[in-house]
Amino acid sequence: MQKCECLRLPVALLALLSALAAGSDWPGWRGALRDGRVPEGVAVPESLPTAPKIVWHVPVAEGFASPVVGAGRVVFLDFVDGKEAVRALDAGSGKELWSTPLDAPHKDGFGTGPRCTPTLDVAGKKVYAQSTRGELQCLNLTDGKLIWKKNYTTDFGQVFIGEKGEAAGAQRHGNAGSPLLDGEHLIVAPGGKDAAVVCLDKHSGAVLWKSQDDMSGYAPAVMLELAGLRQVVVFTAIALIGLNPADGKLLWRVPLKTRLGRHVTTPVALGDLVSVASHQIGLVGIKISKEGAAFKAEQVWQNKEAAFNFASPIAVGNFIYGIGSASKLMCIDAGKGEIAWDQTGIVKTSMDKAFASFLVMGKNILTLTDTGELVLFAADGKAYKEISRAQVCGPNWCMPAYADGRLFIREKMDPNNKKGPAVPDKRELVCVELLK
Repeated sequence: MQKCECLRLPVALLALLSALAAGSDWPGWRGALRDGRVPEGVAVPESLPTAPKIVWHVPVAEGFASPVVGAGRVVFLDFVDGKEAVRALDAGSGKELWSTPLDAPHKDGFGTGPRCTPTLDVAGKKVYAQSTRGELQCLNLTDGKLIWKKNYTTDFGQVFIGEKGEAAGAQRHGNAGSPLLDGEHLIVAPGGKDAAVVCLDKHSGAVLWKSQDDMSGYAPAVMLELAGLRQVVVFTAIALIGLNPADGKLLWRVPLKTRLGRHVTTPVALGDLVSVASHQIGLVGIKISKEGAAFKAEQVWQNKEAAFNFASPIAVGNFIYGIGSASKLMCIDAGKGEIAWDQTGIVKTSMDKAFASFLVMGKNILTLTDTGELVLFAADGKAYKEISRAQVCGPNWCMPAYADGRLFIREKMDPNNKKGPAVPDKRELVCVELLK
């Protein structure tokens, strides 16, 4: 592995710098730090309007790619003229600023259309977009022009099979894990030979290091501080792994194998405990510690009832919140892995199709359900305490973006898709006002 130098700042300082740099932007999957948290100091609603104002709405094609917001732009992947494309809209008006073709489409049982949330480098005025088939492009945020590109198949040896036989992970349903921006570097997960995870120079696309042989799952890489070291943590199709961001060296590995490698949930951390989930393994808590110069990863609990499927949970305090068995909203005590409380009536669909997005807003949690309803409840490990709810859009499986008191929501998928709940004949990207 080729070694490179990385920034070595505490996670807390990185969070502060990120919030100061981005203001109220939402530059990536689940926000600046991929934890679903609205940055401290950004205004959030204490309760939801009875009838939230729709500021603007624009038609979009099918797909699962969530919007991101930065530099006054809303950027998302769409399906335009028969190709996956990157689109940028004015955040205030919804007016299209540019659209750039990305790649040929991939179609399977979940429909056609992009599945990966783009990543913004607001300060560097760049967009990093990844197609379902593994085309990675760096575009100019101002005008959408290509700066550099990589391809997971031709550059990193990813094998893309499609929905055939026992093909598992990203080779089955395509690439969905959003690129991770880390200082001057971009971390991606092609899942190729000796290239499960790859670190690139964000300016040129030059390869800085490559690591491991795992096929990619669907979850994005995250940067977490565990046992005193910043680590790249990746939920691959076969394991949860921790890598040194300086050189890609494997620090620890926990095998987690399931049929078809449907590993979707974003890893979350509570201190030195990291947690992931799938429909088969349930929710697991893995303690990371250090023994001399080596790191140790030990599974300390497993809760199969909290089988969070493809809706990523969030962590607040010592509790993890997500959608578990019987489509229940669940609160899990992360110290024991036990259910603190559960609540029905939040998600209306069955477990294998149930989805909800979670945003931490100060002392509360905002949920967008798969039927398009917003539910605001207290981040309280003792009991479910609902504050308010409001219907804002049609069904969706897309994480919304929050910026400047507004929620940017992309409605869901192909109306002919039989895998999920019924959807309207039209799909839109909707800007909803949550603060007066």
